[in-house]
Amino acid sequence: MAQRSEMNVATGLRLLAVGGFAIALAGCSMGNMFAPAPSGGASLQNASPTKAELNTAATSALPAIATECPPIKVRAGGEALFYYGKGKVGNPRDLNYQAVIDKQSRNCVVSNGLITVKMGVVGRLLLGPSGNQTEITVPIRFAVERDNVAMFSEKYEIPVSVLPPAQSTEFVKVVENVAIPYTGGEQIVIWVGFDS
Repeated sequence: MAQRSEMNVATGLRLLAVGGFAIALAGCSMGNMFAPAPSGGASLQNASPTKAELNTAATSALPAIATECPPIKVRAGGEALFYYGKGKVGNPRDLNYQAVIDKQSRNCVVSNGLITVKMGVVGRLLLGPSGNQTEITVPIRFAVERDNVAMFSEKYEIPVSVLPPAQSTEFVKVVENVAIPYTGGEQIVIWVGFDS
């Protein structure tokens, strides 16, 4: 009988310890819920910024990066450029050089109803069997269309140097600060390609 009452006391103490621990944890999670509010705390509940504070915040804020930057695509037929000497188009032995687009990229920033695009292309120029040029100009066109209407289109003549004994070289072109009006929902596509 004494053994049973000792077990009941031990079990009761364990339950009491667990209950006290649970109450202590609950008190910790409440923080200072019952403490008095700091001075002026009530006035913060209905506070709103002044116009001057809003203007200061707006001018110091960084522009938001567009969540959906328009895709950049290579225009069909503009992915490669072939130049043949003496007007012999299509004969591989008469190929002076060819240029190809390796990759294209873009990034965008949206601010004040405009989407500002920075776009670029990396390409490679390779001399052909009849090629001996060291200075070549490669024509690249960037265009931006919004709902199938051209908002920007510009052709760039990119000088490329091929220094012997090299038979190929890379070229890069980056176009910055192209601003397109954007209200949301428009279909915008960036195009790039050779413009022969």
